[in-house]
Amino acid sequence: MRPLNLRDGQIEMAHGAGGRASAQLIEEIFLRAFDNPWLRQGNDGATLSPVIGPGDRLVMATDAHVISPLFFPGGDIGSLAVHGTVNDVAMSGARPLYLSASFILEEGFALADLKRIAESMGQAAREAGVAIVTGDTKVVERGKGDGVFISTTGVGVVPAGIDTGGARARPGDVILVSGSIGEHGVAILSQRESLEFETQIVSDSAALHELVAELLTVAPGMRVLRDPTRGGLATTLNEIAGQSGVGMLLDEAAIPVQPQVEAACELLGLDPLYVANEGKLVAICAAQDADAVLRAMQAHPLGRQAARIGTVIADEHGFVQMHTRFGGRRIVDWLAGEQLPRIC
Repeated sequence: MRPLNLRDGQIEMAHGAGGRASAQLIEEIFLRAFDNPWLRQGNDGATLSPVIGPGDRLVMATDAHVISPLFFPGGDIGSLAVHGTVNDVAMSGARPLYLSASFILEEGFALADLKRIAESMGQAAREAGVAIVTGDTKVVERGKGDGVFISTTGVGVVPAGIDTGGARARPGDVILVSGSIGEHGVAILSQRESLEFETQIVSDSAALHELVAELLTVAPGMRVLRDPTRGGLATTLNEIAGQSGVGMLLDEAAIPVQPQVEAACELLGLDPLYVANEGKLVAICAAQDADAVLRAMQAHPLGRQAARIGTVIADEHGFVQMHTRFGGRRIVDWLAGEQLPRIC
């Protein structure tokens, strides 16, 4: 059988039929991009041997990626699929180990673009120190998809003694964010709408597990870790407030936003608090740990713009409130509707 035409070739229905064409697609694109001993077992599932110590726990997270456009400043759907699931695992305090990946491909999708996405995905996995060990590929008829959708599942190990979760915030705790907000969502929208700004806005998409490990070293009693993706910082904090049965009080002036992102949001009628991020985290910790956590964030390349942005307060209504730059106070409510669809 002739090699795939990776320059001009396209996805055909036969590539999803489970026969020779399917095997060739897996061999020439996915296996070459993701190559590792577990994937080379060639079975429907990978046999794994994670090292689990006494008191360690496994954690698993799954995510689907339908972003449009597929390629954007700072990344693409492939690297995003890895970062998103690695981060979901890491927010449980876990060390990510393995990923699975499922692809839904549209008939007619360019093989060159699929190869580019797979190579980006493989590179992101290697940089994160995780292996893509199993997966699946399906093909749908032309016009029944949108190029490619990717679903990923991640498995990791939570060390003994670590217990983070959305229900653990307590009044008096401190709220920190690892950097400026809104870059991913604005980068996607500017690419989607062909908007140009004086300074290019680049997605913050990144794997955060090494930053998480640093934070848990200085504050093993960390209450909550969460990555503010869809719905942005505001929605994430409302979720945590609801889970924990507390309120939150933010300082608007302390929340870092890049000037070009703020300007773009003003132009587009968006609030940066509700815009998606893919390389930032929210950390909620006891007050006595806050200074050490902030220093650890700022010492890490992915946390140099980290800031202390508020406190957890007692509030039976679970409201997230904010001191504004003008000296007032307002409610920061849940996101209503879909501000930016197909953002991740």
